[in-house]
Amino acid sequence: MEEFEVSDASKKTKTVYISTIISIALVLLMLGLLGLVLVHAKNLSNYVKENIVLNIIVDEGAKEADVLAFQKELNANPAVKQTQYVNKELAARNLTQDLGEDFVNFLGYNPLTSTFDVYLKAEYANNKSIDALKTSISKNPVVKEVVYQSSLIDMVNKNINTIGLIILAFAALLLIISIALINNTIRLAIYSQRFLIKSMQLVGATKNFIRRPFLLYAALHGLIAAFIAIIILLATLIYARKEVPEIIILNNYQEFSFVFIGLLIVGIFITGISTWFAVSRYLRLKSYHLYR
Repeated sequence: MEEFEVSDASKKTKTVYISTIISIALVLLMLGLLGLVLVHAKNLSNYVKENIVLNIIVDEGAKEADVLAFQKELNANPAVKQTQYVNKELAARNLTQDLGEDFVNFLGYNPLTSTFDVYLKAEYANNKSIDALKTSISKNPVVKEVVYQSSLIDMVNKNINTIGLIILAFAALLLIISIALINNTIRLAIYSQRFLIKSMQLVGATKNFIRRPFLLYAALHGLIAAFIAIIILLATLIYARKEVPEIIILNNYQEFSFVFIGLLIVGIFITGISTWFAVSRYLRLKSYHLYR
């Protein structure tokens, strides 16, 4: 009979531990997904900014050598990520492909001009930096005109800043909720061990001696829960990249590794702190309060 009671108690304890790990893993999964969203938001912001095109129309009388020298000067500019030179012949071929007919033969001449497509670095993709760059490059005799959509750039930067603030606010709220959920889960798990804690205290065990195994188990549970969350996140990333191959442009494996390491740290830290306070609470309680 005694062996049956011990076995039944052991099964209940294992059930509590398993449910605790699963609950913590689900909360960490939410935090991990938010971390991935933050990483994607930053990369997406840079991707959008670095695909804003600054068009430089080349003077028709410019020599090819001067044009190439000007391109080297552009590429050396710290604000420029890359440049693409499109001469009038290439521009005509591209437009012919888009239209599906040879407009040059129809008109009798090529009305297009040679241009540079200039892509800026993300930190310089704002009207202030672009105006300064425009003033600088407009002095070159090769340049006929510099064209860009200032209203579009303002709109992109404004929307990106707004979305960033919303994501940060949501992240802070979710972090608070996650800490509360993990704390409540740990407290419920420790609640089932309250009589064991008090029994150890009554036979003379010190507080640190009683806390030690609970803290070790908490760290182990946090570690296991974090690994479960990371595995699910990795599976989600692999599936997303398979279904949407274009998402690879947003992948930054170094930043993703920071998210995964962060999950491990958060999982161990929060479970450890919550366990410390939960065990300390039952150590302070009088025996008759344990039945409430």
